Amino acid sequence: MEKSTPRPFSALVEQIDLGIIILDSNLCIRCWNRFISQRSGKDQEMAIGQPFLTIFPDADQRSFTKIVELARDQGIHVYSHWLEQAPLVSFDAGKADSLGQSLQSTLLFPFEDQDGEALFGLVIYDTGAVAKSSANLESALNALRMKQVEQDQLLRKLETANSQLLQSEKLATIGQLAAGVAHEINNPIGFVFSNLKTLSGYVRDLLKIIDAVDGAADLEVLRQLKRGLEYDYIRSDVEALIHESEDGIDRVKRIISALKDFSHIEEEEFRPADLHRGMDTTLNVVNNELKYKAEVVKEYGELPEVECIPSQINQVVLNLLVNAAHAIEEFGRISVRTGCEQDEVWLEVEDTGKGIEPKVLNRIFEPFFTTKPVGKGTGLGLALSYNIVQKHNGRIEVQSEVGAGTRFRVYLPVKQPVAPLQAEVSP
Repeated sequence: MEKSTPRPFSALVEQIDLGIIILDSNLCIRCWNRFISQRSGKDQEMAIGQPFLTIFPDADQRSFTKIVELARDQGIHVYSHWLEQAPLVSFDAGKADSLGQSLQSTLLFPFEDQDGEALFGLVIYDTGAVAKSSANLESALNALRMKQVEQDQLLRKLETANSQLLQSEKLATIGQLAAGVAHEINNPIGFVFSNLKTLSGYVRDLLKIIDAVDGAADLEVLRQLKRGLEYDYIRSDVEALIHESEDGIDRVKRIISALKDFSHIEEEEFRPADLHRGMDTTLNVVNNELKYKAEVVKEYGELPEVECIPSQINQVVLNLLVNAAHAIEEFGRISVRTGCEQDEVWLEVEDTGKGIEPKVLNRIFEPFFTTKPVGKGTGLGLALSYNIVQKHNGRIEVQSEVGAGTRFRVYLPVKQPVAPLQAEVSP
């Protein structure tokens, strides 16, 4: 069996699509396979015993000498890639790539024959097909890189559009509440203005009393004037009017402050915030929308400061409160609760409205989906609320029963998770 091995092995060497040349220790040709004869057009019988560089005078002598030294001195195989240098041997009949270049990779390795003679094996690869595949792969990679750049640009545009949509929805919501906010401001301003007119009359009467002091013949005349102008009533009523006016101005101040806090639509940075303050601010903004529809019951728990974008969480609360008010057909109750569980806090808005049908419950967070009548809502409130909660690495849950009401609960982490640092790669 061992004696028959060389014959099929020799046949394989002759048929394989590689150039194989055996060199002796003096770099003279001992033999080569059919590939070399076909590609070089040289006669093997004439080449045997001749130095390699004599048979292939156009070979890159410098590269050949270098790889022979490495193979001989270090006793290892030496590989030369077609990307790194020109072909070692020029094959006149060799296959060329699309640019007419003959592309080669070579492998030179030392070995010993059965008699212990030191020999070299030179294997020559025709890598034109590999180069073409590599070029195609590089072209495909470049196309993928361009697609990646386009996708990155699209993502940035989507983020910008989402931010603009968030701002538009917030402004749209404020627009819907504008009449109510104006009414909330108009009420205290109205009675402050009325009080000022009354106070103006009181001041005129008091000035009359003061002016009469210089010309009065005696105190009795002053006393009669004070009684005639109802000085005692004026004195008691002035204090009440001033106190009411101060309270009215304070109400206006609170509403304006709430609007100012709520309108930070450009805020994008996470920071520790008091959720209760933000919720109270939002309740002040939406108060006129709620007070004619429901009794608002606050059941706040103990909360730590939460790392969030406060204005965006306020937007979520506002959307939930407005939806709760719209769900109540006559007059009901809206409960606002908060609590803390380990490293999470939660806030919820529950109403006693008409509830949501089970068949549409799984669609309520879809953009532009709404169960409200035409003109009553944009269908973006819950979709944007969902996106905001996702951005905060939280979650939003809903429970609803037709005819009984709906409860939305939002969970938020107390601290935002830190993105893992990329491992440093040594050059």
